[in-house]
Amino acid sequence: MRKIFSFITALLMTSAGYSQTAMEYYGNGLAKSNLEDYRGAIADYTKAIEIKPNAALFYNARGLAKLALQDYSGAVADYTKTIELNLEYPNAYYFRGLAKLHLEDFMGANSDYTKAIKLNPNNSAAYFERGQAKFNLQDYMGAIADYTEVIQFNPNDRLAYFGRGLSKINLGQKNSGCLDFSKAGELGYAEAYDAIKAFCNN
Repeated sequence: MRKIFSFITALLMTSAGYSQTAMEYYGNGLAKSNLEDYRGAIADYTKAIEIKPNAALFYNARGLAKLALQDYSGAVADYTKTIELNLEYPNAYYFRGLAKLHLEDFMGANSDYTKAIKLNPNNSAAYFERGQAKFNLQDYMGAIADYTEVIQFNPNDRLAYFGRGLSKINLGQKNSGCLDFSKAGELGYAEAYDAIKAFCNN
């Protein structure tokens, strides 16, 4: 699975003489996330939410931290709240889909990725993850379509070639699937050669 977290470095202003605002707690949380102190970040985001409970930004950030800690159910809850507060928050649909994928809620993940793509058609990562969801739902034709979209965005995406190859193999498209495995291998994905041995050399 791709590394999905890229946290913004925040410039924080602190003073011992007054109570921290919600945005300051949020900024502290971002800084802790940058240091991979996700539990500390969650504590700060929670304080920000206590002060300003209707800010979608804070729930979204806390959801990211929970994802990093593999608290997928907690992440789903935070992204759901983000979406309740802001229906047009595309990243929330994407990351909620990722959490659902880890929880093996493939139908739910597929739905969230579809919404994320509708809000941002240039989100190649959403096409890739929706392909993963469709593959697990045994919708191999749909998976092939999504992996192909990813390849159109990035012709050197080795994981997309590999996923498309597996989907084709499951549909009995051996020759085409093996070509995709070969391309994935050329691009540096070593597992593709194991797949070639398993599915293509016979």
